[in-house]
Amino acid sequence: MTAPKTHHTKTYVLLFLLVLLGSVGNTILSKGMKDAGDLDISHFASLAAGAARVLTSGTIWAGIAMMLAFMVCHMLVLSWADYSFVMPFSAIAYALVPLLAYLFLHEQVSTARWIGIVLIVLGVVLINRTPHRTTPQGTPD
Repeated sequence: MTAPKTHHTKTYVLLFLLVLLGSVGNTILSKGMKDAGDLDISHFASLAAGAARVLTSGTIWAGIAMMLAFMVCHMLVLSWADYSFVMPFSAIAYALVPLLAYLFLHEQVSTARWIGIVLIVLGVVLINRTPHRTTPQGTPD
């Protein structure tokens, strides 16, 4: 009877990684893009200069790497947990992203947004109280 518990544990580990990698990856990517400056796509020369700034930014590449790792975790967890469980659970990233933006990007987050974040977290808590798989393994649905 330890197999279902192990399966359950790896689902939560990957969900944690999915949320963390996606949130931190997007935050790092945002920082890199802000550091690269506004991208002007009106002329080829300015587009090429912007592309060079983006492609030579270690910060942007670090964000991309984290987003790729996020995608691997996302695909893995979707292979063994219901989409209707994974996607709402992953909404906890909506709470982590503004926190990271506030702490590391020094963005202002309004009270209304923080209230919305609390509501999202409460929704995730409710979802967490349901089984992570409602369809039998091997079911094509």
